[in-house]
Amino acid sequence: MRNICKILRKKDVGSIGIGAMIVFISMVLVAGIAASVLIQTSTVLESQAMATGQETTDEISGGIAVYDVGGHVDVDIDALAITVHTRAGSPGIDLNETVIMLSDGTTKTLLAYDFNDPQDGHFNASVDSGDGDVFGVNYTDLTNEEFGILVLEDADGSAQRYAPVINAGDKVILYVNTIACFGDTGILERTDVFGWVYPEYGSPGVLSFRTPASYNDVIFDLQ
Repeated sequence: MRNICKILRKKDVGSIGIGAMIVFISMVLVAGIAASVLIQTSTVLESQAMATGQETTDEISGGIAVYDVGGHVDVDIDALAITVHTRAGSPGIDLNETVIMLSDGTTKTLLAYDFNDPQDGHFNASVDSGDGDVFGVNYTDLTNEEFGILVLEDADGSAQRYAPVINAGDKVILYVNTIACFGDTGILERTDVFGWVYPEYGSPGVLSFRTPASYNDVIFDLQ
C-alpha cells in the first residue's frame, strides 16, 4: 500500500510540473503578444505625432504676406496689383491652391488662379511681359472668379504657369479685375475695401485700404 501511495504522489508531482510549464508558456506568449501590440501602437502614435507636428509647424510658421497693393485708374479703380511673398520660415506655397477674398462692403467675391486659361493676363513669367509696366498686362480678360499672376522674383524658377509655387525670396503680383468683380467702372472713391489671400495652409495675407477722395492720378499705392 505504501508503494502505491509513493507512485501516486510521484505522478501527481509530474502533473503539477507540466501544468506549471503550460501556464508559464501561456504567460510568455501573452506577454509577447501584448509587447508586440504595444510596439506597433507606439510606432503608429510616433508616426502620427511626427505628421501632426510637421503640419502644426507648417500651419504656424507658414503663410503668405501682402507686401503692397497698387490700384490702376481708368474712370475708377479698374484693377488691383497685390504683391505677395511667403512668410519667414514658410514652406513653398502653391498658388493653384490659393484663394483671394475681396469685399467693398456691398459685394463679396472669391478669386482663384486658372492655369488652363491661355490669356496672357492669367500668367506672366516676368515684368518683361508688360514692358516693365506693372499694369501693362492684359488684366481685362480676368473674370470675377479669377486672378492673374506676374512673377517679380523667382531665383529657382518654381513659379510656372501650370505649377506656380512661391518659396523663400520669391515675389509675385496677383492681378484683380475690379470691374468684373464689383461692376460699373470698378471701385469708387472713398470706398473701404478689405480682404484676405488664403494659402493652402498657414496664415493668410490681409488687405485693408480706403480709396482716395478723388482720382487725380492713374496709379495709386493703396496699402
